[in-house]
Amino acid sequence: MGYKVAIVGATGNVGQEMLGILAERGFPADEVFALASSRSIGREVSFGDKTLKCKDLETFDFTGVDFCLMSAGSEISKKWAEKIGETGCIVIDNSSFWRYHQDVPLIVPEVNPHHLEAYMAQEERMNIIANPNCSTAQLVVALKPLHDHAKIKRIVVSTYQSVSGSGKAAMDELWNQTKGIFVTDIPEPEVYPKQIAFNAIPHIDVFMEDGYTKEEWKVLAETKKMLDPKIKVTCTAVRVPVFISHSEAVNIEFENEITPDEARDILRESPGIMVVDKREDGGYITPVDAAGEDATFVSRIREDATVENGLNMWVVSDNLRKGAALNTVQIAEAIINRGLLKKVA
Repeated sequence: MGYKVAIVGATGNVGQEMLGILAERGFPADEVFALASSRSIGREVSFGDKTLKCKDLETFDFTGVDFCLMSAGSEISKKWAEKIGETGCIVIDNSSFWRYHQDVPLIVPEVNPHHLEAYMAQEERMNIIANPNCSTAQLVVALKPLHDHAKIKRIVVSTYQSVSGSGKAAMDELWNQTKGIFVTDIPEPEVYPKQIAFNAIPHIDVFMEDGYTKEEWKVLAETKKMLDPKIKVTCTAVRVPVFISHSEAVNIEFENEITPDEARDILRESPGIMVVDKREDGGYITPVDAAGEDATFVSRIREDATVENGLNMWVVSDNLRKGAALNTVQIAEAIINRGLLKKVA
């Protein structure tokens, strides 16, 4: 018997990606419901070779629904996640709202599935599971096997994040600005505070009192919550004129000795990772290469001789997939495959 799955935010970039991934992976769903705001009622979205008509989240009855995959922003998650969870439906939320709640697990299945098992074993739970920030998800996939081997002390990460992380309007802004430079007058920035075409903006999310942005703080807080609270983390997050896939330059300091060759071998054997690391022209992954792929790619693994037990590496992943939709679906798959869900009647 299959499962009933609802997608909240089905008309957005990530919601549509969720529907595509559920179909691609043959998720055992008997019924899939596309949910959105009232203004999108009746709008059609694709699910494999089927077409679904969007229903209104406000009036939808979640009774008997097993999973709700949510990607509609923090305000919607704040308003609806607990109500949906009270029906017995497992909410897997892609917004930032629940990530730091002490009673909600933050999960990447390759990294901390034991947190998922402990949570689902609880008699009293909120039935909400959080998906991490897109830049953190790919980072911890690459860090976990290395941490298990040599214990990470400190991480310095610089992110180069695509505009799809800001939604469709940002992708349109990059396209229109790029076209405008060559064809017409360049339009004024609307989504971003400065021109994004042919530029790099060292500013993602709001600024905090200490001078870091919220995006940079998310990487710190989420890495500690999922991997190890003792790890020191610092981050600079940059928006770049790339449509899809986030890249990260990662500097790692370990407690124990580890060589680049050892790191390469460990990562090659780890789930969700593909190592592409040839020391030659083109022997590495770029954002264009990673777009549409499920793996987290690791390249440029090399020693950092300025610290004891230091490594540098380059990490790239499709932010709409592993950074959002894929990880959400993988959490649901992990719950099913580990026998952690009593099916809703």
